Amino acid sequence: MMKLIFLWAILVVLTFSAHAQKAGNPVFPGWYADPEGIIFNKQYWIYPTFSAPYNKQVFFDAFSSPDLVKWTKHSRILDTSAIKWAKRAMWAPSIIEKDKKYYLFFGANDIQKDSELGGIGVAVADKPEGPYKDHLGKPLVDKFHNKAQPIDQFVFHDKDGQYYLIYGGWRHCNIAKLNKDFTGFIPFEDGSVFKEITPDKYVEGPFMFIKDGRYYFMWSEGGWTGPDYSVAYAIADSPLGPFKRVDKILQQDSTIANGAGHHSVIHVAKNNSWYIVYHRRPLTEKGVRDSRETCIEQMYFDERGFIKPVVITKEGVDRNRLK
Repeated sequence: MMKLIFLWAILVVLTFSAHAQKAGNPVFPGWYADPEGIIFNKQYWIYPTFSAPYNKQVFFDAFSSPDLVKWTKHSRILDTSAIKWAKRAMWAPSIIEKDKKYYLFFGANDIQKDSELGGIGVAVADKPEGPYKDHLGKPLVDKFHNKAQPIDQFVFHDKDGQYYLIYGGWRHCNIAKLNKDFTGFIPFEDGSVFKEITPDKYVEGPFMFIKDGRYYFMWSEGGWTGPDYSVAYAIADSPLGPFKRVDKILQQDSTIANGAGHHSVIHVAKNNSWYIVYHRRPLTEKGVRDSRETCIEQMYFDERGFIKPVVITKEGVDRNRLK
């Protein structure tokens, strides 16, 4: 009898340990969307939108983890008290480290025309968790260029050292060369500042990374409140494209969650692991606009370098320590 109890206890411990090795989806509690995942100082970080009615979207939280399983919340790293021109709808943060400073790019106010105050802003801090302060005292992009709404910004650091701002809603995407202190832009050789790189079926949520010398450009398709929200991608030899759509690689599974989209990608170089960080709606929240949660899945490539379709799960990914 004692032997059976002992064996049962071992089984329980092993089962618990096995479960603890998985991140689980969502990776942290609360309604969060548009997550950008990145690695700073041997820690995983996720910077999401606080998913709520626009008038309540007035701050950002951040989350850090040493292993993708245990996450620490950093509350209100930036809010409208620090950004005097931002009133509502603070969206889709994108962050980059440069010269030991952390620059957080964000959209605010959901402007619908050029005469409204808002667009894409920049905040800066000395640490990934902030606190952040307004870098410019005004939006970096406050107008519609090439018909792109100034939202859903992503900062891309190219292999030649150049930093680009890639952004755009309303089915148009622009790329622009950031200057050295992120206070403005450097014109391209033809004199233009904002170049349109919109691929087929693009809606919003751009992201870019380099693998094996090629540029992978990713975006969200469909309607962000609907079941067709998803992620597709293209590959090119330059950050300027041209980008020809390859395929859709992330979408909902009606048995697990709805409306999977607006993502980012994390690459762990030490074991060449790739992760996609995205949001989705639980089945219990179907049709509820702001009930979105942040999830992580493994992302794989085939022998030709194409991204394999991502399988969305409830279990999430295995523990992967950076240290």
